[in-house]
Amino acid sequence: MAGRTVQHEAADSAVTTYTVEELRALVGTKVGCSPWMLIDQKRIDGFAEVTEDRQFIHIDPERAAAEGPFGGTVAHGFLTLSLLVRMAELTVPRLNGTWAMVNFGFDKLRFLNAVQVGSRVRGCFTFAEMTERSAEQFLFRYAVSVEIEGQDRLALAAHWLSVAQFISSDPPE
Repeated sequence: MAGRTVQHEAADSAVTTYTVEELRALVGTKVGCSPWMLIDQKRIDGFAEVTEDRQFIHIDPERAAAEGPFGGTVAHGFLTLSLLVRMAELTVPRLNGTWAMVNFGFDKLRFLNAVQVGSRVRGCFTFAEMTERSAEQFLFRYAVSVEIEGQDRLALAAHWLSVAQFISSDPPE
């Protein structure tokens, strides 16, 4: 696939954009893995504050080490899930002319392994399906896994849906 590399406004690195036909040809392929992201206590504490989920296994290192099942603090499952947005920004190809990618939800989501503080995670994406919903929208399905560096078991696996929205009814080439 040829594609065209552009700087994505929300990303720190360039992403490749494709025409509708080029992107259709990618269906069924692994499009890549994001860079590794550190899960430190500061990130976990910040997520705990925003979500008001202050369970000790997330925010109290001493108590989590003494009483918890993981030997220390662990990331919230939903923290790991929320990082998929950034991971996708840095990894998945874009459709030329898309003005918005809208989260449409998950058909399947499983939290498979706790992510311990100090771990690094990355998202790996397979472009599973592309469905035209209208002249202005395409529905994308990604098979997503979040890996924990140095571990065989995944942190999570999901089927993630997003909608590519165009400004006009004429999708670009």
